[in-house]
Amino acid sequence: MLEKLPEVIGHALQGVRAGLDHIVFNTLGMRQGMASIALTSVAFADHAPMRSRHTADGEGLSPPLQWAGLPAGTVSLLLIVEDADSPTPNPLVHAIVVGLIAKSDSLAEAAIPSQDNEGIGLHVGRNSALQASWLPPDPPPGHGMHRYAFQLFALDSAPEFSETPGRDEIFDALREHAIASGLLIGTCERADGSIKTQDGVTAPGPLVAG
Repeated sequence: MLEKLPEVIGHALQGVRAGLDHIVFNTLGMRQGMASIALTSVAFADHAPMRSRHTADGEGLSPPLQWAGLPAGTVSLLLIVEDADSPTPNPLVHAIVVGLIAKSDSLAEAAIPSQDNEGIGLHVGRNSALQASWLPPDPPPGHGMHRYAFQLFALDSAPEFSETPGRDEIFDALREHAIASGLLIGTCERADGSIKTQDGVTAPGPLVAG
């Protein structure tokens, strides 16, 4: 993680981004003909700003998610959230959740544990801060808009994962068992030390990248 990144460095690194082509959804090399999952949120539209309550300048809660269109043969679901615009070689991981039951069609707000929030007991993997929790969006000042990729996958089995699986572990499982996928993009931007959000809140926040 990049912490306390000065705004001048954020401006200098505006062209340095992991890129959407490096998120799991686009690097998995999934076979053609894979089904598509309709992934949405009542908290933000696709490619639109997220609410402050779901970022580091608000309560830092994970946003609500809903989905439809799971194909026959779905046994379990897996969610990974990545920052496609982090100034790092690979996208920063903000959340991993494995073992979601196939009959589910949503995650409530704050379902994933975060600071001062216990969540609902999901099997949560490691984010890029090496914590089994939701890492709230906190883009570096002056770096421009960041796109947070919420990626949901349907699996044809329920693989056994370690206690806190990381990106590499879930990537291997997806390569073998994914049969459908869905993608939702939420955005967040920090300008002049404040986060620009959907609800117009521009509260000063800590200078942390991600």
